[in-house]
Amino acid sequence: MQGIATGRIVIVGAGLGALYAALMLAPRPVLMISPEPLGQGASSAWAQGGVAAAMDPADSADAHAADTLRAGAGTVDPDIARMVTAEARAHILKLTGLGTPFDRAADGGYVLSREAAHSFARVVRVKGDQAGAEIMRALVAATRAAASVQVAEGWLATGLAHDTGRVTGVEVARAEGSAALRITAPAVLLAGGGSGGLYALTTNPPRIRGQAVGMAARAGAVIADAEFVQFHPTAIDCGADPAPLATEALRGEGAQLVNRLGQRFMADLHPDAELAPRDVVARAIYAQTQAGLRPMLDTRAALGPRILADFPAVAQACALAGIDPVTQPIPVAAAAHYHMGGVATDADGRSSLAGLWACGEVASTGLHGANRLASNGLLEALVYARRAALSIAGELCAIPDAAPVALPDPPPAAGPDPALVARLRRAMTEGAGVIRDAP
Repeated sequence: MQGIATGRIVIVGAGLGALYAALMLAPRPVLMISPEPLGQGASSAWAQGGVAAAMDPADSADAHAADTLRAGAGTVDPDIARMVTAEARAHILKLTGLGTPFDRAADGGYVLSREAAHSFARVVRVKGDQAGAEIMRALVAATRAAASVQVAEGWLATGLAHDTGRVTGVEVARAEGSAALRITAPAVLLAGGGSGGLYALTTNPPRIRGQAVGMAARAGAVIADAEFVQFHPTAIDCGADPAPLATEALRGEGAQLVNRLGQRFMADLHPDAELAPRDVVARAIYAQTQAGLRPMLDTRAALGPRILADFPAVAQACALAGIDPVTQPIPVAAAAHYHMGGVATDADGRSSLAGLWACGEVASTGLHGANRLASNGLLEALVYARRAALSIAGELCAIPDAAPVALPDPPPAAGPDPALVARLRRAMTEGAGVIRDAP
C-alpha cells in the first residue's frame, strides 16, 4: 500500500463534530477526510430540531441532566450527563459568534422549542426546522476560512493504521472507489457518523453505514453499547430513501399522532402522549404499522397553514411527496435515526487506543444510554469535539509546521456491490429493528 506522512492531525468525517473540532484545534494543522464536498453528505446538516441547552432563566443544566437520565432508560452515566448539560450554554454562544442565525424573540432572547421527554422548552432552533443546515453553513464557512485546516474532499477513510495498541494514521481511498493509501499522522479523531445507512428505512445519508466504528473495532478499540440504535418515530412514510424527517418540534407545538381510523393512540400509552420518550413513541408507531393501521402525524389543528412558514423543511418534504399538511395528516414510520453505541471514550474523547479520539455519533460517551434525549445529539458532538481537541492539543504540545498533504491519484477499484448492500439493509431492518426480542 502506498503511504505518505504528515504532521497534521487527521479528522475522519466532515459533520458537526469534525468541523467544530478542526476549528477548536487551530492553529494546529488539520487534515479533514470528507467523502463529499464539505457540508454535504453529513447527517448533521439534516438535523431539524436544534441543540438542547438550558437557556431559559427558569430552566437549569441540572433539570436538563435529569431529563437526559430519565430518557436514557436507566443506562446514562450521570456524571457525563451533568458535564455535558453544564457546558451546553457556552456552545450556543460560540455557535452564535460563528454566525449561526438562531431564532430570536423580540427581547433578543433565544426562541426555544419543546421536544419529547424535555421538562422545559430548551431546544435552540433556526427557522423552525433548519438548525442542522444553518449551523453547518456557519461552520463550513469558518472552516474554509481557517488557514490551519486542509480538506481532502472526495476521499473516504477505509481503515486505521495501528501498531501495538497505538493508532498511527488512516487508510483512505477515493469515495467512488480506488486502491487504498496510508496516511501516517500524529493523532486521529474519528468523527465519521453513525450507522443509519445499514437500514432499509433511515433518516440518515445512505453512505453512512457504520464505517467509522467498524474501522475502530478492526483496530482493536473498545466498542460500547453497539446494540443501542434509536429509531425516530416520525419519518415521513413516502417511499423516499432516505426518509425525510418530521421534526419532533411539531409534536411540541401540539401535533397529534393518529391512525387511519382517526384514533389518537399515544394518549392511552404514556402520560406524556406524543411527547413521550422516542423509544416509546417509535414502538407505538411500529405497532400501528404492523397492524396495518397506517400511523400519521396530524398537524392541522395545531399549526394549520403556519406549518408552511414555521417548518419549511417539513413542508418541502411533504410537497415533494404530494402531501398537503395543511389539509392532510402526514403518514409516518419509525426509521433508523441515531446510533447511541460506538467507540467507547472517556470524558475527553479518548478511545482505548493511544493516538485515537472520537466524537459525535461514532462515539459512545455514556450520555445517551439506550435512548437519546431529543436534540442532545448535536450538543454531544459540540461538547466532545471541543474536549477532544483540547486533549489532542495537550498531548501533542508543540504545533508542528505541516505543509499541505499532496494526495496521489490511486488506481480505481470496485466499491461494495449495490445488491449486497441492499440485501444487508433489508436484513438489518427485519432482524435488528425497532423491537428488541432478546434480553
